[in-house]
Amino acid sequence: AGSERLDRSGASSDAKRLKETQAINKSLSALGDVFTSLANGSKHVPFRNSKLTYLLQDCLSGDGKALMFVNLSPTLQSSPESLCSLRFAQRVNQVEL
Repeated sequence: AGSERLDRSGASSDAKRLKETQAINKSLSALGDVFTSLANGSKHVPFRNSKLTYLLQDCLSGDGKALMFVNLSPTLQSSPESLCSLRFAQRVNQVEL
């Protein structure tokens, strides 16, 4: 899954796609919060803030291992999304499971 930009995806004109896009972005935001908590060594990690993070809880805690791939577009038009993806990957890279 990747973050969705409403203006580029055209989802704002379709209620179902809009809801799906918002759910994707909310889940990725919650995943970012989990990685931030793990990186800071917080006692509470918000795994229950989304279905995605709840399902990944075993992989991201204890002896679990995780691997993240970042897909970037080489086009200039996609550079803001690519930069956002790289920043997210940088946050994830700071976490030691």
